[in-house]
Formats: sequence, structure tokens, C-alpha cells
Amino acid sequence: MLRRLVLTVAASAAALSAVPAGSATALPADSLTSADSLKSLGPVIAHVEPMLLSPSAGPASATAPKPALLPPPARDEDSRDRLTVTVHDTGSDADGTYELQCHPDGGSHPDVSGACGALDRGARWGKDPFAPVSPEAMCTMQYGGPATAHVTGTWAGRPVDARFDRGDGCQISRWNALTPLLPDLRS
Repeated sequence: MLRRLVLTVAASAAALSAVPAGSATALPADSLTSADSLKSLGPVIAHVEPMLLSPSAGPASATAPKPALLPPPARDEDSRDRLTVTVHDTGSDADGTYELQCHPDGGSHPDVSGACGALDRGARWGKDPFAPVSPEAMCTMQYGGPATAHVTGTWAGRPVDARFDRGDGCQISRWNALTPLLPDLRS
């Protein structure tokens, strides 16, 4: 089913890019569901079919216009990762509010390079290092102490507003995964 959907989208995109501008014709509304309307797509399907069978095949014309698929250029202020980390109730001198800037590194965080490194290690394709624990997760019933943290700002171009605690095994693991962004409370 997924393959059929992908092929349909690919065929539609290829067909749209193969049709010269201004050559579209309107079909009567009642003909859109008839078999005749599908027959009118014969030349388009004949053009698209080789592209579906061979991933390297494409229009032979070097002069055919290519669609612009590039995102707009990144602005300098969008490329900076800036976070504010507020930590409470650790029972140590780690309590407080810290600023962290990565790429380039800077800020008032006690371990700027370590914190940026932890975030870089946790940022994998499709993974959010600040994501909350899944409601379906099975967590050990252990208590890691009253420490809490609140992280706000921008990371990888996305807004961050994440809260951390150490109320069970999953929350402790989530906290420890971001050490030294969050203080190391393992004893």
C-alpha cells in the first residue's frame, strides 16, 4: 500500500513536471470519473512509466526547466542554537539559570562544550533530544530526587520548552541522556 502511494506521488510529480506550461486543458466536471478521462492521460503515462522503472531515468531534454526544490537560505540568527537552562533542587551548587549557545559555543553554562556535545549526540534524524517520555513507556518505580530543570530556547531551528524531573526510571534516564547540559546527579 505504501509503495503504491509513493509510486502514485512520484508519477504525479513527474507528470506535472513533464507537461509544458500553457498546455493544460480543462475537462468537463462530469468526465473526471469516466474511463475516457483516464485514456486522455495515455501520453503522460507513457512518458512517466520509464521514470518509474528506472530511478536514473528522467526527461532527456537538458533545457527542460527544473523545479526549485531548495529551501530559502538560512539566516544567521536561525542557525544558532540558544538555550536557557534553569535547574532547581539538585542539592548542590548546580542550581541556577544558565545560558547556552552552540555552533559557535558560548554562554554562562558551566560546561559549554560538554553540553553542546551532549545535544549533538542526542540529535539524530527523527529524534528529539527534548522529547517527553512516551505515555506508553514502562518505567521503573524509582525516585531520583527532587531535582527539576526547565530548558527553553531554540535547538536545530526548532523552539524548545522542555521540563525534566527525576520522578521515575524513565525520567532519570531522560535526564542522564542530557548530562552535562543538565547536572550529573548520579552518585
